[in-house]
Amino acid sequence: MIKIGVLASGRGSNFQSIIDGIRGKEIDGRIVALIVDKPEAGAVERAQANGVPYFIVERKEFAGNGEMNRKIAEILEGKKVDLVVLAGYMRIVGKELLEKFRGRMINIHPALLPSFPGLDAQKQAFEHGVKVSGCTVHFVDEGTDTGPIIEQTPVYIGDCKDAHEVSERILPYEHETMRKVVSNFSKGKYVVEGRRVRYEHGL
Repeated sequence: MIKIGVLASGRGSNFQSIIDGIRGKEIDGRIVALIVDKPEAGAVERAQANGVPYFIVERKEFAGNGEMNRKIAEILEGKKVDLVVLAGYMRIVGKELLEKFRGRMINIHPALLPSFPGLDAQKQAFEHGVKVSGCTVHFVDEGTDTGPIIEQTPVYIGDCKDAHEVSERILPYEHETMRKVVSNFSKGKYVVEGRRVRYEHGL
């Protein structure tokens, strides 16, 4: 069983998808910490409803981003976390975290990287007129959505009327893809070879 730490900034639907995966025994793990950077984040209510310990770490409490990242790393290390999941976490992860959890920190992005990185990926995809977008789970590195790709799920969006519809169509696939990757982490390991990632079942 792996210990999972989740970082979130918003409603926490991907956080909930991991909770559901654990409850359904798809994931052999336990969420030992939720960390949010906004006290009003919906993920907090989900943590409270599911008995998950949560921590509010606001940027305004620290002199700089480095100090904030060190505090987050301190919490995660204190909980002996095996895997860190960025689930709608809207801050750049600094070296203070990367140095502690490189190869054990993943992010979900609502587009097929390397296309449409950064903010408003669904809007970018819609305005560009692509017919197929989707979602990507990748390892976190120093860049913005540039880490090695673990898993991708394509989604047809050619008939969507606006960016909101694109977001709503992709979201269930985000949940599914996130659960698959976290489940794999709980039952085996991912090996990074350059830009390529392969999965080895069995710890």
